[in-house]
Amino acid sequence: MAKPEFKYTNYDITDSDVLYEDNHLIAINKRAGDIVQVDDTGDESLEDKVKKYIAKKYSKPNGAFLGVVHRLDRPVSGVILFAKTSKALERINQMFKAREMHKTYYAVVRNKPQPTTGTLVHWLIKNPQKNVTKAHDREVVGSLRSELNYKQVAELNGYYLIEVDPITGRPHQIRVQLSTLGCPIVGDNKYGYPRGSLRKSICLHARRLQFIHPIKKEPILITAPVPKDGFWEKFEGMMG
Repeated sequence: MAKPEFKYTNYDITDSDVLYEDNHLIAINKRAGDIVQVDDTGDESLEDKVKKYIAKKYSKPNGAFLGVVHRLDRPVSGVILFAKTSKALERINQMFKAREMHKTYYAVVRNKPQPTTGTLVHWLIKNPQKNVTKAHDREVVGSLRSELNYKQVAELNGYYLIEVDPITGRPHQIRVQLSTLGCPIVGDNKYGYPRGSLRKSICLHARRLQFIHPIKKEPILITAPVPKDGFWEKFEGMMG
C-alpha cells in the first residue's frame, strides 16, 4: 500500500508568530512548509496569511497592503520581513540591493566542514523547470556570482552546527554551496543529503536580521527562535 502523500499543515498567523511589528514593517517567524508567495501548488501563501492577520488585527475590511521584500525556501524556517507601506517597501528593496541587510542563518550538517571556517564563492544557475540550482567553480553563461561566509560553531552527537552569513542572495544559495563543500544540510535530499525529512523540512534556519530602519533610522535586530521539533532546540543555546 502506498504511503499517503505528505501535506503541510495550514494555519493562521497569530501574535505568537510575529517577531517585530511597527507602522512600516512586520517580521514573522516562518515555519518550515510555508510558501512565501503563491505558487502552482495552490497552497495559501505566507503573504496572504499575514495580510489576513493585519486586516483582522486593525479592522481593515478592504484588506491590508503588504510588500514582499525577500524570500525563504519552503522547507526553511526563520525570520522573514514584510513591508506594510509602499514607502517602506521601496526603501527596504534598495537596502537589499545595496547589501545593507545583514542576514545570519544556521544549518545542521552531518559532515564536518573542511576547513571549519571560510568563504565560498560559486557561480549559480537555477533550472526553474526542475527547481534546482547548480554551482560552478567559475563563471559560465547565465550564472550569478554567489558568496557566503561560514563557520562551524558546535558539534553535537555527530551533527555539526554551521553559522552562515550570505553576502549575496541567490535562489537555494546556502543549500547548494554547503552541498558543494561536502556538507549537505540535514533533510535536504535535493542537494545531496541521503534522505528527506518526514516533515518535508530541512535543517536551515534564518536566525537573525539586522538593519537600519528605513523610516526611523534606528538599528533593528530581529532574532527568530528555532522550531520546537525536538531536534532544533538542542542547538539553540549554541547559537548567537
